Amino acid sequence: MQMIADSKQKLFDAVIVWKIDRFSRDKYDSVFYKNALKKNGVSVVSATEPIDDTPEGQLMESIFEGFSVYYIKDLALKVSRGMTENVLKGKFNGGSLTFGYMIDENKYFQPNPDTAPVVQDIFVRYASGETVKSILNSLIESGIKNKHGKPPTINFVSAILKNRRYIGEYRFKDTVVENALPPLVTQDIFDKCQKRLEANKRTPAHFKDVNDKFILTGKIFCGHCGSTMAGVSGTSKTGAKHRYYHCNRAKRKKLCNKKRIRKDLIENFVIDYTVNLLNDKSLINQLTEICYSLQTNKSSTLPAMNTRLKEIEKELDNIMTAIKQGIYSPTIKSTLDELEEEKANLELTVTKEQIERPKLSKEQIRHWIEKFRLIDKDDLTQRQQLIDVFVNAVYVYDDKLLITYNYKDGDKCISYEEIQEYMNKKENSDSLNDYQSSPLSLCGTPEGIRTPDLLVRSQTLYPTELRARVLL
Repeated sequence: MQMIADSKQKLFDAVIVWKIDRFSRDKYDSVFYKNALKKNGVSVVSATEPIDDTPEGQLMESIFEGFSVYYIKDLALKVSRGMTENVLKGKFNGGSLTFGYMIDENKYFQPNPDTAPVVQDIFVRYASGETVKSILNSLIESGIKNKHGKPPTINFVSAILKNRRYIGEYRFKDTVVENALPPLVTQDIFDKCQKRLEANKRTPAHFKDVNDKFILTGKIFCGHCGSTMAGVSGTSKTGAKHRYYHCNRAKRKKLCNKKRIRKDLIENFVIDYTVNLLNDKSLINQLTEICYSLQTNKSSTLPAMNTRLKEIEKELDNIMTAIKQGIYSPTIKSTLDELEEEKANLELTVTKEQIERPKLSKEQIRHWIEKFRLIDKDDLTQRQQLIDVFVNAVYVYDDKLLITYNYKDGDKCISYEEIQEYMNKKENSDSLNDYQSSPLSLCGTPEGIRTPDLLVRSQTLYPTELRARVLL
């Protein structure tokens, strides 16, 4: 947050990260804050990845990110299998040890003679009607400490009362094994405690509706002034909730007369249009060739590390030859140890690099792109991923949309008539005017459209000759 604030003061020109995923693990945050930095004239640069600012580079970045997520998830599955096996056997899975238990030499749970009676006492007292606060006060007076050696808190007592391990149940994700642990309390006492907790529980806060997720955030701009459009929502007198994208300059400073546009209209249209584009085999082939070429032609840190490995192996061979000839000294031993250590560390780094940034074949790239044709359009995660990978920006005018994609010549200008035809198919009777807060101003020709600010904003997206053609 301090970095974002400082960027407004023009204190620096670029943010350098080791890898792009070091900037943020969350795709929404990454897009949002990169856009905030870009508005302040600051770029985000990866020190180790061959990614440039071209549309193709952005597409390649998205594909690499997708494969990185795949490898991470695959590794997580393998780890998860091992942990599931431990649960089935009733063995300790690592992490923080449950208060009241200890682990024996075979990694099985056993009641802790010092803390297990404390757990049993808490359940009996709460089941008999004593309050959590009263129980807590007596624990503090008795000098009881939690597993971190600190005085217990309300949360400490509440967590114990809710923990099903104390009736012998061992859970890991979807795997639940009963009687896997030695129980500390009976099922009857545990059930009585749960009924009291349920009766005393306050109504939980309502989680934000998933429909409030605006998937075009950071990528949608006003065609009038070039400003970003933000997601807004409101509730009508009937209680119905309506969601829109609204120009920031029109919303906050009243410096633009662009009317807001319905969220569901713009998002559904961009999703449908993008999926239909991916049915073009020639486009798929074009993207595959570009991405394959980018990853094979760009240099990275991996070749340098492999070169250094060969150098180390050669030096080690020379030292071993000298030792065989009877040449040996403390200096040679020290050098040998240092080279062995450097080799081990370098091999580990190379392995990690190959896993995180694998070289993809054309078939893998083509498959990765083609899978987006089969996305579930009702799944929020899949919708967001499609937008993240392919869509560069969406400009909203009164009579058309300009969608720019992450590849050369990836600009698509959709007229009012095309949008109206799409809506007639989707809604049958709705008109485009129903999806905006006022009727459209149909100019029919580009003369009435303001573009100077848009031209400035587009300089980071396209080469000059492409910008000129897009705006025509």
